[in-house]
Amino acid sequence: MALSKEVKEKIIKEFGQNEKDTGSVEVQIAILTYEINDLNEHFKTHIHDFESRRGLMRKIGHRKSLLAYLKKEDLKRYEVVRDKLKLRK
Repeated sequence: MALSKEVKEKIIKEFGQNEKDTGSVEVQIAILTYEINDLNEHFKTHIHDFESRRGLMRKIGHRKSLLAYLKKEDLKRYEVVRDKLKLRK
């Protein structure tokens, strides 16, 4: 379920300011989005995995709060991240 090191490095290169930028809001949102998409694929075959569904809901809530923070702080960065990740408004 966890993302591999290579995938995380690719996400950091795409969304971070440099290759060691793991804490910026954009990188955190991107990593959460990839994890959420991965869990959604998992639920297509494992319908009754309710424990993982709770983890999915936590990740969605965390991403939602990070998106709200980014929208409040810098609307331009929010729109760029939203468009790159193809998230709904």
